[in-house]
Amino acid sequence: MDIRTIGGSGLVTPRLVLGGNVFGWTVKGEEGFAVLDRFAEAGGTLIDTADVYSIWVPGHEGGESESLLGEWLKRGRARLRIATKVGYTAGLSAAHIAEACDASLARLGVEAIDLYYAHKDDPETPLEETLGAFDALVRAGKVKAIGASNYSAERLAEALAISEREGLARFEVLQPEYNLMTREDFEGPLQALCVERGLGVLPYFGLAAGFLTGKYRSEADFGKSLRGGRMAAYLDERGLGVLGALDEVAAEAGATPAQVALAWLADRPGVTAPIASATSLAQLEELLGVLTLELSAAQMERLSAASAP
Repeated sequence: MDIRTIGGSGLVTPRLVLGGNVFGWTVKGEEGFAVLDRFAEAGGTLIDTADVYSIWVPGHEGGESESLLGEWLKRGRARLRIATKVGYTAGLSAAHIAEACDASLARLGVEAIDLYYAHKDDPETPLEETLGAFDALVRAGKVKAIGASNYSAERLAEALAISEREGLARFEVLQPEYNLMTREDFEGPLQALCVERGLGVLPYFGLAAGFLTGKYRSEADFGKSLRGGRMAAYLDERGLGVLGALDEVAAEAGATPAQVALAWLADRPGVTAPIASATSLAQLEELLGVLTLELSAAQMERLSAASAP
């Protein structure tokens, strides 16, 4: 199995990180535990969650995903590493980071968070304050490594410079939105910066919220899931062209469109591993196909050409 180092975080992963946004939402209890058991059994090493998952569900307050993961970890069946995030709704002040970290540690039932992300940039809080707060958590042993999600190249470069100048823990991992349908925000300066500075890159929405599975081919398909309404943004001439290329490569490789889409992403320059979530064991088994699927250079180029922005 292809095991990759995640930047300078001290963590490793095969070519798939399991997304935790569905836990405590569309996947609960024993069903969630079964998915986690199987992921660990297959060689997975890292689960990605956030303190706000799943605040978008009526009646939820956030933390539901972390709580389910904490219940699973108590069973002691496997020691998967946990990545979680802070700051999506309340910003990245030092006080909030410290308070939110303690709350996440309590829900997860662990002594240290393996990878702690700034969920999105907070332009209202000085980067020095944010990085100082993360550094304090690392020094206290509450966090092992830190990362940034949804940062621009300019702001990420500034953060790295501050960490170097002030001797603070630096962002070792970037989590951007990146997939065959969404390429322009990552490719270019941000991608080049991550490669140059040795950051791990773990993209989210690796399947474009499910569009790249191929199950959404017309407006009539939008009702197939709770996220179906998002597909309207992708269902155009370019999107249909991408699905066509996925179908062709999948047929050649004896794989599914989802597996091909993740394999393309896993082999992009600078990318360590894509993040994808599974709402059932059957979905997880399909995702696990990316661990061994190798695309040819010609197939990679065909997918890149079809999805060119």
